[in-house]
Amino acid sequence: MWKKVMASAVLLVLIGLLAWNLFGPKEPAIGLEIGDQAPDFELKTLDGKTASLSDYRGKKVLVNFWATWCKPCRTEMPDLDAIRSENDQVEVLAVNLTTTEKSVDHVAAFRDELKLTLPVLLDQKGIQARYQVLSYPTTYILDEKGRIMSVKHQMLTKKEIETELDL
Repeated sequence: MWKKVMASAVLLVLIGLLAWNLFGPKEPAIGLEIGDQAPDFELKTLDGKTASLSDYRGKKVLVNFWATWCKPCRTEMPDLDAIRSENDQVEVLAVNLTTTEKSVDHVAAFRDELKLTLPVLLDQKGIQARYQVLSYPTTYILDEKGRIMSVKHQMLTKKEIETELDL
């Protein structure tokens, strides 16, 4: 008796799943894909200025989403800074996930400790959600027109970045 009840329950679940797949709601695929225009944003920098992604059209841009508590982010930051310093045709925007930080002063201390010169943007608006950032670091590499060339959900070495940018 118990086996029949269990078999009937499994059969009902399978029929339900099949019906859901065949007749359930069909939502269009969403998300950013290679070749898409990167969503524009405007954020404050640690220096109190305002930076907009569209300000950098005409250059390749690395948009790096990071946090001070992320060890791989800490490791890759000097390489990102070097790429920017050594290549005037490339801009690196370090978008800090400020809502996850202790304070803005903590972010500034991190920048100063590593002697970073790249612009640190403070994401207090949830820009990372528009870019579907689920892990840190995440780097979007954009072409001169602001289209997505590549997305990396991992720490990158200087050599890997140079390869992605064809430098």
